[in-house]
Amino acid sequence: MATSATTTPAMMPTEWRDFFALTKPRVMTLVIFTAICGVLAAPGSIHPVIGFTAILAIAMGAGGSAVLNMWWEADIDAGMKRTMSRPLPGGRMRREDARDFGIFLSAVSIVLMGLAVGWLAASLLLGAIIYYAVIYTMWLKPRTPQNIVIGGGAGAFPPLIGWVAVTGEITAMPILLFAIIFFWTPPHFWALALFVQTDYEKVGIPMLPVVAGERATRRQIMGYTVLLAPIAVAPWLIGGTSWIYGSVAVVLSALFLLLALPVFTRTRGETDAMLPEKRLFKFSIVYLFVLFAALVADRVAAYQGLIA
Repeated sequence: MATSATTTPAMMPTEWRDFFALTKPRVMTLVIFTAICGVLAAPGSIHPVIGFTAILAIAMGAGGSAVLNMWWEADIDAGMKRTMSRPLPGGRMRREDARDFGIFLSAVSIVLMGLAVGWLAASLLLGAIIYYAVIYTMWLKPRTPQNIVIGGGAGAFPPLIGWVAVTGEITAMPILLFAIIFFWTPPHFWALALFVQTDYEKVGIPMLPVVAGERATRRQIMGYTVLLAPIAVAPWLIGGTSWIYGSVAVVLSALFLLLALPVFTRTRGETDAMLPEKRLFKFSIVYLFVLFAALVADRVAAYQGLIA
């Protein structure tokens, strides 16, 4: 890594808000939500304190890996319009402080998960941190346009870890929850990449629209959306959920496909401010929240005896 201007003596004072911003709170919201859904949807029970501790450890681990991501990419962030105001490129924090904070959060999260919940869940959390901070951030992202495909596994860990925290084992259902987020990530992120691709091009990150072009990116968005649909419905098909989740998954996946279609058919000459891409990106966030909420609702209905 090159030395950033953010390490010069003439720095702005660091506030607690800057440390919090390093954890990517917007992304953290989705991480915590899917982890909670994994805990609540899992069969069996967990003591509320242990359950809260598991969620806290997942949040700390996700935050720690996000901090390490920002530490490593400080120079890249400084060259991109949407990230140049972050604490490190904004000159509000030393890189060394960010690195140490990320390592601290990550280490504490693993130890806390292992001692309070179980070492299988802790091992998965360690894998998620390494996956995001090292495999994705340091290795894949600067080297391959398929970075977000393989790196999508990092964001898919929370519900899997939450489920394992309750059951102590890895079965088909948590693997499917992992797969849903894994296949959801490419169309979600590439829809964003299409309307911010100039930022990635400027800093030399080989995102798919930059390297392969818009047409190839649109094809892959459609392809992954088609693959996502049966995977999202699979928990119902294998008997892991009832019609409550199944019907929601079918409707949401159909809407996802309908919104992906104009992104796929859009031509370079159209001038509508990337509206299909922005609609797909925004809906993809709603899609995941509602889908996982339906998973919990299904579990609650079964617990209350409302469904067989």
